[in-house]
Amino acid sequence: MSKRIIPRVSTVHQDHLGHLPPLLRRVYAARNIASPEELSKDLQHLWPVSLLSGVDQAAARLVEALEKQQSILVIGDFDTDGATGTALAVSALRALGAEQVSYLVPNRFEYGYGLTPEIVQVAHQQKPDLLITVDSGIASYAGVECAHALGMQVIITDHHIPGEQLPSADAIVNPNQPGDTFPSKCLAGVGVIFYLMLALRAHLKNIQWFEKRSLACPNMAQFLDLVALGTVADVVPLDKNNRILVHQGLQRIRAGKARMGMHALLQIAGRRFERLRATDLGFSIGPRLNAAGRLDDMSIGVACLLAEDEARALALAVRLDELNKERRVVEKKMQEEAFSAVQALHLDQRLPVGVCLYQEAWHQGVVGLVAARVKEKIHRPVIAFAKADETMLKGSARSVPGLHICTVLNAIAIKYPHLIGKFGGHAMAAGLSLPIHYFSEFSQAFAEQVGIHLTEEDLQPHLVSDGALSSEELNLETARLLYDASPWGEGFPEPLFDGEFDLLDQRIVGQRHLKLTLQVPEKNYPIDGIAFNVDLAQWPNFHCQRAHLAYRLSINEYQGRCKLQLLIEDIQIRS
Repeated sequence: MSKRIIPRVSTVHQDHLGHLPPLLRRVYAARNIASPEELSKDLQHLWPVSLLSGVDQAAARLVEALEKQQSILVIGDFDTDGATGTALAVSALRALGAEQVSYLVPNRFEYGYGLTPEIVQVAHQQKPDLLITVDSGIASYAGVECAHALGMQVIITDHHIPGEQLPSADAIVNPNQPGDTFPSKCLAGVGVIFYLMLALRAHLKNIQWFEKRSLACPNMAQFLDLVALGTVADVVPLDKNNRILVHQGLQRIRAGKARMGMHALLQIAGRRFERLRATDLGFSIGPRLNAAGRLDDMSIGVACLLAEDEARALALAVRLDELNKERRVVEKKMQEEAFSAVQALHLDQRLPVGVCLYQEAWHQGVVGLVAARVKEKIHRPVIAFAKADETMLKGSARSVPGLHICTVLNAIAIKYPHLIGKFGGHAMAAGLSLPIHYFSEFSQAFAEQVGIHLTEEDLQPHLVSDGALSSEELNLETARLLYDASPWGEGFPEPLFDGEFDLLDQRIVGQRHLKLTLQVPEKNYPIDGIAFNVDLAQWPNFHCQRAHLAYRLSINEYQGRCKLQLLIEDIQIRS
């Protein structure tokens, strides 16, 4: 369970944050926060919509669609970012006065990812005038051409990195397209469609749309619960802009103002909305929505988020929970097979620096989760593959800090153009396809390219610590201070501390979790701690009376009482 602990390095000085408590100054400086303005959580400090390229062109086309009451079809994606973005687009357009709005989420097993010509043909059956993609489309060249040939116009909203050319869409909104001046390149797909809806409302206000039609001008903050969920679940970096969006969404959820589907999912997950954390969105709600896209049809997830009847929302949430349980069973079996395959790769006790895994019976909807689990265990980039059909594999890649996985895939595509069918994604995760008979050759090319970018030291497991806490800081007030400073997440990690503790008591709870009673050496008050999923062959260890712990602070609420609890990430035994 032991990992190397390295200090978090700061490149800014704490003096610029002098109005804050000393601990927060230290934590923020270590996250390169140079001024108090970067910490604002007010909506007025969001980057202006006007900086986003293509947004005015897309909004103008939507104004035309509303004025003519044309049929609009939202083409979603099959992950939580896509589901929340689809639900936001549909509900916002309806709130803004669109009367003919529907959605279509491609089934990943039948149509694959993005606006493919095949899904365009399905969409055409509904006779829409306008297609809007959410969280996809920036690489859908053939799909856009097909839509135009069938008489449909296309607005693309996406956040993925584009290729050398852009599709010939009628408008493209993507902060990562060439020449875009929007400062935040980390917007999730749901964030991009939220900005487009903000621009649309502004255009409609300029033409007195709401007054002329006796419509209430909607408060766009009502959609921030969806933005928060999709942003956290897609694990995009929480830069200044995304922190504002997530914080404001969490505030609405905590105030009981979330949509019925969100409340139903929280209820099923056993999470209290009043104390909801960003991690709850990522680890409790997101997986239940993702399960629909992985095993069945993400339309179930979108329907849950759009439900306006409490009973229907709860029924759909129950179905999503059932799918998530099925997903766990499938994932567990695949994980065991993957770990066995990794053991077989231990040639001379040394793994390749980049690992590719494939089993014929694996479920293509779950390979991403398996890649993530294996990556956590072996601390190197992993791609897990499943069979898409008799000739092609679909893979899901997960990377490690310091390596943009798409850089590796792009290098392979250039050097070995016959290997990869197509690929796309983010720095830490990507998807790709390749012919089955090239799997071995691709595996070697992947390890070769990863080796160019990563050293052996990069592959060693480690934790980055914010240092020690004094005994005076180890209290409930500090835990509350850090809670109020949230949201924490990707690119803005929750503080992790380390230090030595005496182990007064230890026992196993919940089958594999180690419950500890701790004490700072030379102090006489106990502190609760818990380490999840420990090795039962090592713990409890009653010979261990002192240990160096890496931990986070949390608040344990039970029967109305709050206590400090340490969430232990690593234990290093001291003699």
